[in-house]
Amino acid sequence: MFSHIFIGVSDFDRALAFYEPLMQLLGVGLRFCEPERPWAGWQSHPGPRPLLLLGRPFDGAPHAAGNGQMVAFNASSRPQVAAAHALALRLGGRCEGRPGLRPEYHADYYGCYFRDPDGNKLCVVCHLAE
Repeated sequence: MFSHIFIGVSDFDRALAFYEPLMQLLGVGLRFCEPERPWAGWQSHPGPRPLLLLGRPFDGAPHAAGNGQMVAFNASSRPQVAAAHALALRLGGRCEGRPGLRPEYHADYYGCYFRDPDGNKLCVVCHLAE
């Protein structure tokens, strides 16, 4: 369904320091990183799409986090969800919802929510039964 998702940031180096370990924990490989542009992309496996792209807004205007937008990443297990949440907070993220079941979505929805250092809302979720 998706070709790519682009997350705008104000400070590329700070954002890269946040997203690189998070994507590594989730098992998503870095496809490219061009700090001079600046942007970076992670590729789903087996790929080549969708891509997660990170960079400063193309139009040169300051980044502004949207209200109501969110990117959700799949996790392979509930412990991976909890590890991602803890890592995000250690890397400067802000909690928007601790890891836990959210049966209002479906019986096995186990997720967490946080904002990156630029205020972009993210989710990590496992849809598998325990």
